[in-house]
Amino acid sequence: MILELQNAILEMIAKGQPLATTLSALCSKVEAAIPGIAATVLKSDGVRLSTLAAPSLPTSYSAAVDGVKIGPYAGSCGTAAFLGSPVVVTDIETNPIWTDYAALALALGLKACWSSPIKSGDRVIGTFAFYYRENRGPSELEQTIVDACVHLCSIAIEREERVAERQRLTYTDGLTGLHNRAAFDLALRTLTPPANHGWGIIIADVDNLKPVNDTFGHAAGDALIRVLAERIATAAGRERTYRLGGDEFAIIAVGEGELDLQRKAIQILRVLEPPTDCAGHVVFPAATLGGALATDDIDPEQVRQNADIALYHAKEHARGQFVEYHSGLGTALTRRFRAVRDVSLALSENRIEAYYQPIVRLDTREAVGLEALCRMKTNSGDVVAAAHFHEATKDAHVASTLTERMLAKVAKDMRTWLDDGLPLQHVGVNLSAADFRKGGLRDKICRVFEDADVPLDHLILEVTESVYLGQRDHVVADEIKALRLEGLKVALDDFGTGYASLTHLLTVPVDIIKIDKSFIDRTSIDDAGMVIVEGVLSIAGKLGIRVVAEGIEDEEQARRLEAFGCRLGQGYLFARAMDALKAGQFLSARGQRLVRRGSFSEPLRYSS
Repeated sequence: MILELQNAILEMIAKGQPLATTLSALCSKVEAAIPGIAATVLKSDGVRLSTLAAPSLPTSYSAAVDGVKIGPYAGSCGTAAFLGSPVVVTDIETNPIWTDYAALALALGLKACWSSPIKSGDRVIGTFAFYYRENRGPSELEQTIVDACVHLCSIAIEREERVAERQRLTYTDGLTGLHNRAAFDLALRTLTPPANHGWGIIIADVDNLKPVNDTFGHAAGDALIRVLAERIATAAGRERTYRLGGDEFAIIAVGEGELDLQRKAIQILRVLEPPTDCAGHVVFPAATLGGALATDDIDPEQVRQNADIALYHAKEHARGQFVEYHSGLGTALTRRFRAVRDVSLALSENRIEAYYQPIVRLDTREAVGLEALCRMKTNSGDVVAAAHFHEATKDAHVASTLTERMLAKVAKDMRTWLDDGLPLQHVGVNLSAADFRKGGLRDKICRVFEDADVPLDHLILEVTESVYLGQRDHVVADEIKALRLEGLKVALDDFGTGYASLTHLLTVPVDIIKIDKSFIDRTSIDDAGMVIVEGVLSIAGKLGIRVVAEGIEDEEQARRLEAFGCRLGQGYLFARAMDALKAGQFLSARGQRLVRRGSFSEPLRYSS
């Protein structure tokens, strides 16, 4: 009988049956085998006992003993848990350890109780008890059966604890003890707000974590995160507060009736205000909040996206404050947010590709270089040009990550072309303001190309006017000067669309100017654009700066530009952007092969 009992219960444990179901089955099987007893299993948290299984006792009795404090006079079970050894009471009515509970048992005709502790190592994790309807203790057979049952209970409870701990680790943030992003995602999937209760989401972004980390160290930064976590949880409720990672928290707010999200956000902001000690440094916590209310016509995931958009808007325009989402929040901001989300996902799924458009000699149509252009592949396989996700590059993190990905892909492609003996001269890679402001740009470029074994004299760094000349603190200009001192070549892209004028050519240190397509389109005889292009070509030539005409689409444009003295061009007339394989084929067929000076066709380099 014991072997059958063990096999049945172990099978339930192995199949992951609920703990209460398993132990109730255990009790029922034992009661069937030993007539006249009632079996119970209680669980211990070290302080109190709670009922796990008592299938033959009324629920009123289980409810009455639930929460019994463990101690020397706490009935058979509470005392057994306290002593860590079996307790046999043959007369509940007269035994002093049952004084506070005897009436409950006697009312049900229970006259004796034998309880054994369930242990995990030296720790008591529960009790297994037999109640008798006569004044007696256990028989030898009952002792054997209970020994087996206690062991099975120990296995079942220990397994439940391990599962619960894995669950806790899966859904708990290690630094703060709050629920984590996985728990937040699960909460949204299973959310069922009470009827007539409004709900919404608030997302908080810590304003000063990076300065604290940079100034005082990561120990102070971690301390700041913990302080913010406790304060937000105090204001919003621990069960509804989540740390999504890094410097971001989320709150699922539920209100009685209509929810005032603005009021809840103000409460959170106020509780964050007092200064705090972070690893010995006084820090003033601050956060920016965005939130969104749920409505009947949108699902929880859309509420989260709306809250993200509101936070994005707050970070742009209302640092340290709260912005609540509304339908007119701004289509441009919404487009940027969605672009950031799409590009971030494409980066994580390795769907960012480098495409290449040739720069050619206008006289021979030979390729003297390539410009690397960022492209995003959709899940359906379509290739999306950068213009369609340009808004994402206004996010500093996304912009710098895109550049890092492009540098690595370009360096790898260049190594392939060099290994194949193709006439590769230069490849231009576009840089953003974020690349300069993040710092370490020179080291990053050198490392990537050194790892690929590609000489840096094959690289052109392309920077738009708005990036180069639009920074008042001169960070970009100073970094470009330093890069040029290292021998790297710099091209000023989209010339004429931003801040530059002809006088800038006297002071701006660049090697190449790329005249924007908007001017090339206006090079007809009777258009003033022709005069500007001629002027740029003349001044740049005298300053030793190469010029590339962008966006050439027809032979007439190419002919006029060549007549003005322009020697290099780029545009659909010559080739559209192509993937690395086709770019290699283009170089093989039409790349300029350098020959000795004085030969019939003198070579012309994109950058000399």
